[in-house]
This record gives sequence, C-alpha cells and structure tokens, in this order.
Amino acid sequence: MVEAEIREKRQWKIIVNDKIACVFVTAFNDPFIWKEKDADPAVYLHRIATNPAFRGMGFVKLIVDWSKEFAQQHQKEFIRLDTGSDNEKLNNYYISCGFNYLGVINPDASPALPLHYKMGGYSLFEMKL
Repeated sequence: MVEAEIREKRQWKIIVNDKIACVFVTAFNDPFIWKEKDADPAVYLHRIATNPAFRGMGFVKLIVDWSKEFAQQHQKEFIRLDTGSDNEKLNNYYISCGFNYLGVINPDASPALPLHYKMGGYSLFEMKL
C-alpha cells in the first residue's frame, strides 16, 4: 500500500534539519470511510505521523495550511480526515486546527479495507473551503 502511494506521489514528508519530522498521505477518495460523502470534491488526509523528536511543533496546522492550497489547486471543496474515536486529545486537537467534528462511524467489513480500520470506531472531521 505504501509503495503504491509513493508511486502515485501521495506520500508527503516534512524535513527539519535533514531529518524526517512528519509524514502524511493524501487521497482524492475514501469510499470505505466516507461512504456516500465520498462523491464530494475532497482531499483526504491519512496517517499523519510525527517523529517523536519533533512532537509539539504544530505540523498538523502546517499540513492544514498546505492542504487548503493543494485542495484549491485540484478544485476540491473539503479537507477531510479520520482518526480513532477513542483518542479524545487528538480529536480535540483536530477541532483546534479548524476541522468540524462530524461524529463516529464504524466501517463496513470489506477485504479492501486497510487493516488499521478493522479495529473500532473512527471520528470524522471535515473542513469546508
């Protein structure tokens, strides 16, 4: 999956002092999680991961700023992401970054669904541009 994302130029990284500080993935669809809303023109952010040595530097806010421009360049009206519903601190952080909390979903079972989505409910977040 990661190799395909790299080939498709959907894997992004933030470099600080020649070190990878943060990585994330973009997509233009996410039907398993967003179901009928997947038809909307949106950029989906996935697997934002910060190197522990660089935590607290506000990378999500930088990614959101970058994503706004990226979405507009691709004629998208929304930026969306999801995260495990049991992480209240992270859920609140996404709200502080400007996302609207839309509730919790439990993805339908599917062999095409990535393994990390088979572990419970997910909070949905959306930002309208």
